[in-house]
Amino acid sequence: MKRREFFAWMGGSLLSLSRPLAASAQRKVPLIGILMTSDLELLGPFREAFRELGYIEGQTIKFELHEARGRIDRLPGMAEELVRSKVDIIVASQTPAVIAAKNATRDIPIVMGPAGDPIATGLITNLARPEGNVTGLSATSAELAAKNLELIRDILPGARRVGVVGNATDPFVKPFLEQIQNGARMMRLDIHEVLVHSNQELDGAFATIARERSDAVIIQGSLPPQPTVDSALKYRLPALSNQKSLAEAGALTSYSASFAERAQGIASYVDKILKGAKPADLPVQQPTKFELVINLKTAKALGLAIPPTMLTRADQVIE
Repeated sequence: MKRREFFAWMGGSLLSLSRPLAASAQRKVPLIGILMTSDLELLGPFREAFRELGYIEGQTIKFELHEARGRIDRLPGMAEELVRSKVDIIVASQTPAVIAAKNATRDIPIVMGPAGDPIATGLITNLARPEGNVTGLSATSAELAAKNLELIRDILPGARRVGVVGNATDPFVKPFLEQIQNGARMMRLDIHEVLVHSNQELDGAFATIARERSDAVIIQGSLPPQPTVDSALKYRLPALSNQKSLAEAGALTSYSASFAERAQGIASYVDKILKGAKPADLPVQQPTKFELVINLKTAKALGLAIPPTMLTRADQVIE
């Protein structure tokens, strides 16, 4: 799906952000392309991060948003459209989007917002000096996937079998599954993996996991939030993810990098590049703050009691 709109949460309107009037009035207004797999909830904190940097709406920066709603197959075409639009920088969120952007251009700077294991996936060669036209944030999503196993034990101490739904079209699926398997061995949990290639396979994936009598399911964050969570709830499977959008869509919990920190990092990279920095010279950063979101409404619907200690340490409780 293509959208020429800024920040869909504002109703699909075109949004312009600007920098202070210190910039020359004759200077070309920079156009920033945003390529997203699904996590539109990042846009609010992203906009706020630009405000904190002193940007004012309506003058010297514009954004063009393309959001695939979980359809990874749409990303290459969207990336090519951004290149044809002659954007000055591409901000790409999640590994598939960053890969699509890099395949579309070797010249336009690309800011990862973030990407998982960017060295292993060939996006960069070095965290300290990424080289090429790509820099930005490196996600710790694989490690966070294993963290979900700990959350399952906290909520379901008797859990023995955990299903995992992975996105077969996401190159990051391999480290995602490896981290879960490593964590499962240490915790003596049985893992049942199912990979899906399209939204049409989601229902069958969760039906299979339910038949295997899994106590809970971990969902890869690049899958489309609402249809994925709807399938999990249909089979009454407690779902956990490393993407906040899934908890907001009805998953039981999410444990992910702080949206505020993530947005501030992305905005900082964009600002530095607009001021003349080269992506190759900007070290890739990793998140330092993380957020636990618990969907108490889902817990009640599934008949689960969330330990009070978990509710106390949660950064957000959805009721």
